[in-house]
Amino acid sequence: MSQLAPRDLSFLLLINLIWGFNLIAAKVGVQQFPPMFFTALRFTLLSACLLPFLRWHPGRMLALLLAAVLSGGLQFALLFSGLRLTRHVGSVAIATQLGVPFTTLMSVLFLGELIHWRRRLGIVLAFAGVAVIAVQADVFSDRAGLALVVASALASSIGLVAVKRLGEAIRPLELQAWFAVSGAPLLWLLSLWLESGQAAAVANADPRAWGALLFTVVASSLVAHTGFYWLISRYPVSAVSPLTTLSPVFSVALGVLLLGDALTPRILLGGALTLVGVVIIARRDPSAVDTGT
Repeated sequence: MSQLAPRDLSFLLLINLIWGFNLIAAKVGVQQFPPMFFTALRFTLLSACLLPFLRWHPGRMLALLLAAVLSGGLQFALLFSGLRLTRHVGSVAIATQLGVPFTTLMSVLFLGELIHWRRRLGIVLAFAGVAVIAVQADVFSDRAGLALVVASALASSIGLVAVKRLGEAIRPLELQAWFAVSGAPLLWLLSLWLESGQAAAVANADPRAWGALLFTVVASSLVAHTGFYWLISRYPVSAVSPLTTLSPVFSVALGVLLLGDALTPRILLGGALTLVGVVIIARRDPSAVDTGT
């Protein structure tokens, strides 16, 4: 079956809405917690939830841990640090979509895949869209934040290539468990090394910040990611993955409604270019879509 049933389509829309809201929640969280500390808390809670799913895979652990560190701890450390430095959540949401063209390029470099002119056009459009948004940034901190988000997308794409090399031996929920268990110690070390004020943040955080943390763990990681992988198990990837481009659309809209983000012509133009490019790539190579939010 290639067409989603109405119930499953509604569930996929809910998943995208959760992912779209996840950046809003993360923005609230990193405004009160140091970003790497916030991510360390998230991964620690997620580890506690997913610990029973861990399995040792002899001969595959190096690739598995590489994938987990890149697509887990490192990706989110860069993403949430960039989110804290960037004023508009919508810009971050759009920049995260560069994970799709990055994954395609990494597949060419490391897996020997070939890309034809349509996917090349999609890659150019995706990067052009983010460049249009970056031109708008009128202070260095915004550009620095976007640069960290782009670096996050690159780390995630390299990790996804490592996941592809693992094949189907690792179940999605187990993969998430390894992401959390391997990422938590890395994030704690990075936070202790690079950040300060963690104890004060815990003492002063309001219920919104704690709610944001729980949302990233329960709604985004456990419900949305698990639900997405469940849909992938029932339908062709080509029927599911192009619709994941709705998540940045939701992030942009929610950023405007809830955080007062400005919806400028450059964000609209850059977002349109990036999402069109991502859709082109996803339709030609659906497996390149990464939903690591």
